[in-house]
Amino acid sequence: MDQEKNINGHILAVITIFIWGMTFISTKILLNVITPVEILFLRFTIATILLFAVFPHRLRVRERRQELYFAAAGLCGVTLYYLLENIALTYTLASNVGVVISISPFFTAIFSHLFLRGERCKLQFFIGFLIALVGIVLISLNGNSVLQLNPLGDLLAVLAAIVWSAYSVLTKQISKFGYPMIPTTRRIFLYGLVFMLPALFLFGFQPEINRLLEPVYLCNILFLSVGASAMCFVTWNSAVKKLGAVKTSVYIYMVPVITVVASMIVLKEKITGIAGLGIVLTLIGLFLSENKFSPKNKSTGKEESIDLIPLETKKEQRIAK
Repeated sequence: MDQEKNINGHILAVITIFIWGMTFISTKILLNVITPVEILFLRFTIATILLFAVFPHRLRVRERRQELYFAAAGLCGVTLYYLLENIALTYTLASNVGVVISISPFFTAIFSHLFLRGERCKLQFFIGFLIALVGIVLISLNGNSVLQLNPLGDLLAVLAAIVWSAYSVLTKQISKFGYPMIPTTRRIFLYGLVFMLPALFLFGFQPEINRLLEPVYLCNILFLSVGASAMCFVTWNSAVKKLGAVKTSVYIYMVPVITVVASMIVLKEKITGIAGLGIVLTLIGLFLSENKFSPKNKSTGKEESIDLIPLETKKEQRIAK
């Protein structure tokens, strides 16, 4: 049963990352006609409406503390992460953003060590991280001798990676509350939209609707809304619930690989031997990081579960499961 659960978790993570790996291209295309905050608001408004249509029932949260987790997840995983990522794309290359975002598993491991109980990363995880990081840099170079860096854009991407790691840890705890995944994701989106309102006033919100109705832009905003948001947040949160925060986040290493391959197919960009080597190293790093990093309970031989709040009682843990 546990093995089947793990397999399903890995499948969900792969599907999610495959779609997310192509979002940089869609976002870059949309930035030609609308601003980062406009992309963000339209994307998650459409996604939230879709999730309401799929599951119209109201989610009744049992405790105020749980509501705080939903709010924090919406702030980190929707508002801050995507706002930082979208703004970063206006200052630096999509490949650079993809590279920097891919270090988020490292921050997730640190947060898990600090805030989660029962999950400790072994040396093998960090070796895999370093190998994957080398591969990711090679992918970004793709035949160029120098990685083109932009301090502001890359700093924003680093901040995005950090807040996404916080989101991964938060969703692990939220998954223990026992709520259905679709209304759970929808509630996170709603909080994300609420926290987004100040950004709308700050940056302005005047999207060119006529331009957005053009097929190329309409298809891309729908791809981001329906596929990358409504569907993928559900599948990602499900994967975190099944595999844990750190193990799921490792799949983010695959984002630059998918972005490069998608660019080759969609944008007809050339993949060099350097990028090919980077893809191989990234896959090796992914394999190493995915294996044997969670501790096992000496009495049961099973991997221990992880909890966000160390003071959580045994009774609450049983209810969450």
